[in-house]
Amino acid sequence: MSNVDVNILGSSYRLVCKDGEERALREAAALLDKKMTTIRDTGKVKGNDRIAVMAALSMAAEFLTAKAPAGPLSEISLLEVQHKIAAMHRILDSALTPQENLF
Repeated sequence: MSNVDVNILGSSYRLVCKDGEERALREAAALLDKKMTTIRDTGKVKGNDRIAVMAALSMAAEFLTAKAPAGPLSEISLLEVQHKIAAMHRILDSALTPQENLF
């Protein structure tokens, strides 16, 4: 395990991560800092906790709408994949529930 010092919105944090993951953690912290700084600088959101929530929501939305660069799922977003998986779970649940009553 390694300690990594990062700076997010003017505050320093010492974080722990697995060996070899320091660079990824620093890059993640830099991305978060950039998002939070942008939100803060618009002046529309006050308070670091609200800024952090808005940044997290923004990043989550970006993640869910991201598409794979190539491959069989490259034409659909991650959110669409999650919806398709949820639909498959519902179908399986409805098919398997009557079977459970037999045992």
